[in-house]
Amino acid sequence: MKISEVLHCSFPVWYPKFKHISIKSILIPLPGEFLEYLHTDGVVLPEGCLVTSEDRDSDEDRVGEELDVDWDSDTVEATAPSFPEFDAAIKKAIKMLGGKVFPKLNWSSPRDATWIAFDKSLKCTCPSDVYLLLKSSEFITHDLTQPFIQCEDFDERDDQTDVGYSLILRRWQDLNPGYEFRCFVRMNTLIAICQRNHTAFYDFIRHEKEDIVSDIRSFFYHMIHLKFPNESYVFDVYRRDQGKLLLLDFNPFGVVTDGLMFTWDELTDSDTNLRGTDNETQPPVFRYKEYGGIQPNPLSTFGVPRDILDLATGTDASKLVDLLKLRQQQQEDDTSSEEEDGAQQT
Repeated sequence: MKISEVLHCSFPVWYPKFKHISIKSILIPLPGEFLEYLHTDGVVLPEGCLVTSEDRDSDEDRVGEELDVDWDSDTVEATAPSFPEFDAAIKKAIKMLGGKVFPKLNWSSPRDATWIAFDKSLKCTCPSDVYLLLKSSEFITHDLTQPFIQCEDFDERDDQTDVGYSLILRRWQDLNPGYEFRCFVRMNTLIAICQRNHTAFYDFIRHEKEDIVSDIRSFFYHMIHLKFPNESYVFDVYRRDQGKLLLLDFNPFGVVTDGLMFTWDELTDSDTNLRGTDNETQPPVFRYKEYGGIQPNPLSTFGVPRDILDLATGTDASKLVDLLKLRQQQQEDDTSSEEEDGAQQT
C-alpha cells in the first residue's frame, strides 16, 4: 500500500467521479484554525455553534427548570473558540441536505464516538452535533495525524504530503446495516465480499446470497471496474433492493482497513483459498454470519475510559500493579481503623 493509493481513497478525490451512484454529499474545506482546534485536547464547543431547532424546547417551555446556574468551583474555564464562517457553511449545507446529515472527514467517519451522541447515532442537525462527534473520535484523530502510517513509502521524517482536509456532510438516510457489504478488489478483480456489520446475524442473507453476489458483481464491473485509479482497493456498498445498489465509500487495500470476516493474509496471499477468484469468470468468496447468537459491538469499548479498558484486558500491567497496591493500602487503612476503634472501646 502506497501513499498515492491512500490519497485516491480520500472522499474529495473519488466522489466527483462516482457521485451519481453514491449518497448526495457536500464538501467543506477545513480552515486552518479549525484543524488546530481538532488537534487540541479536551472537548470545548465553539461559540455560536449551538442552534435551537424548531423541534427542541425553548426556554419559555422549560417552566420550573433552572436556566442560570452559578457553579461555585475553582475549575479554570476553557476559552471557547469561534468559527462563524465555518459554522455558517455547515448550517447552509445541513439545510440543503434536508436538515439531517452524516459527518466524516477524508477517510473516516466518527463511528467510534456515537456513545457521546444524544441518540447514539451519527445523525447531526446543527454544527454542535458535528463538532462533538469529531472531537470525541479516535478514528478522526487517526485521519488527521497518521493517515499514511502503514504505507510502504511513508517517511515520517520527510512527510510533505498535502492532504487538503475537508468536512464531508452526507444526506442522512436510515440505512439498515444488514444491507451493507464490504467488497475487496485485488488487481482489478473482485475477490471477496462480506457483510459489513459482521457481528450480527441476518437470516435473509443466506436465502439471498446468490442474488447478493450477482448484484454486487454486476455493480462492480459496470460502475467501478477500471474507473478507480488503484488496482487493489476496498469499497462498501448498500444493497437497497435487488439490482439497486449505492456506493458508500472506498478504502485502501491493506491492514489500515478492517478486513472484517477475512484476514489480510488471506486477502493478500495469492496462495490462499482466494487464489482461484483472480478471474472475472469466477464468483468472489462471500462470507456472512451463518448462525445467530449475541456478539459484542466492536465499537462499544470506545465509550469506556482507557484506564478501565486497560485493566479489563490486561494490556497495561503497570495499571494492574497500581490497582493492587491501592487495594492493599485500603485494606491496611481499614485494619488500622478497626484496631483504633477497638482500643478506644476498651
